[in-house]
Amino acid sequence: MKTVAVVDYGMGNLRSVSQAVQHAARETGYQALITSRPDEVRAAERVVLPGQGAMPDCMRELRASGLQEAVLEAAAAKPLFGVCVGMQMLLDRSEEGPSDGLGLIGGEVLRFRLEGRLQPDGSRYKVPHMGWNRVAQAQPHAMWDGIADGAWFYFVHSFYARPSDARHSAGEADYGGRFTAALARDNIFATQFHPEKSADAGLALYRNFLRWNP
Repeated sequence: MKTVAVVDYGMGNLRSVSQAVQHAARETGYQALITSRPDEVRAAERVVLPGQGAMPDCMRELRASGLQEAVLEAAAAKPLFGVCVGMQMLLDRSEEGPSDGLGLIGGEVLRFRLEGRLQPDGSRYKVPHMGWNRVAQAQPHAMWDGIADGAWFYFVHSFYARPSDARHSAGEADYGGRFTAALARDNIFATQFHPEKSADAGLALYRNFLRWNP
């Protein structure tokens, strides 16, 4: 049985992520495995890096868990999917903390600065950005296969990614301005939104991840 390792370093929405991956994996020959063991991450065919909470906490726990090196090795050799803070961790640094990231994709994570600004309907922008938002596909990518441009996905975040190279921005959303909602480089794909909370479009992303051969 081929495995998709969902990395358990104590900071992710593991059960809902693994359930969504397992649902998407029906009849594919893959099994989702929540694991805190570096050897199981290394042995897996594909890896999902979730994250929830503050990025400094996530980075600290990833290092303390002994999983950081296994994640870096996975990012160099096999398909890796970062989710929410798991996406932010792929970049160089974050204003939150501040904190260094894994440096796998050049760029930084910035805080939404929307104080006093009004949305088109006259209401104030709230931070965190929470709820459904459309995602425009900024770059063609196999992970978008069968997913409509402008599909709705579910977000919960106060910080957003800004890659150094615009070619690494695979999807964009708008909340007081355009921001990167999906990153892509080589065998790495990551989303700021939660596919596991995004109904059919989210499951389609996980299915595409299981088929993706970068």
